[in-house]
Amino acid sequence: MRLKVLEDNYTFIDAYYLGEPGVSYYTEDGNDKILFDVGYSSVMIENAKKMGIDLKQVSKLVISHGHDDHTSGLKYFFTEKRDVELIAHPDCFNYKEDVTGLYIGSPLDKGQLSKVCRLNLSKVPIQVSKNIIYLGEIPTLYEFEQKYSIGKTIINGEKKDDTINDDSAIVYKSNKGLFVITGCSHSGICNILEYAKKVCNDNRIYGVIGGFHLFECNKRLEETINYLKENDIQLLYPCHCVSLKAKMEMGKKLNINEVGVGLEINI
Repeated sequence: MRLKVLEDNYTFIDAYYLGEPGVSYYTEDGNDKILFDVGYSSVMIENAKKMGIDLKQVSKLVISHGHDDHTSGLKYFFTEKRDVELIAHPDCFNYKEDVTGLYIGSPLDKGQLSKVCRLNLSKVPIQVSKNIIYLGEIPTLYEFEQKYSIGKTIINGEKKDDTINDDSAIVYKSNKGLFVITGCSHSGICNILEYAKKVCNDNRIYGVIGGFHLFECNKRLEETINYLKENDIQLLYPCHCVSLKAKMEMGKKLNINEVGVGLEINI
């Protein structure tokens, strides 16, 4: 697998790409070219051009969840109809607002997307390519990673608390173990990793990149650090929605790596 960071909050020094608070990863699994999330604007498209990546070759697009920092790039990616399969949770493109009432969902709904690509919306795992699996809806497996509402959503015409059940991830199955790629991990990074083990029938987590949704030095961060340490994860790339103080605390007990636009990982 080849993974290239097209969008992240940060860029590397002397790597002249654009950064913004969003996520987009380009991955290759053999001949399959897959895009995971599309960021907040056209930044991922501009960065891909600078990197020599032809996004017209992408055949699969996976969206981690419906928030605008992961979906707003859809309106730039789909300026015309594409022969692309879009994989996501059924609730991903529902109306979403934050606690202030501000709209924070996708710029395109299911009806609009169905006209420009092939929608494959599923709560259960999907085989994306030979070695990559979309996990679908993540169950809560750890008490310290209970889901909580950060706004409102509309499901079947009813506005309710949004616990972001659409949050998911993809997993690359390597001979060294599982490499997990997340968006924000609203479902809990430990819940995601443990569920990945079950879905892939492999207890080895080799690496993980993405947002871990950790901001405070609290019990949840402490339990997360313990879990990551116990699983002896070799490649840790916390980014996007992980605060500096959370990263510093993680770095005391774990070997974490820097992430920025242009980072390439080959497994």
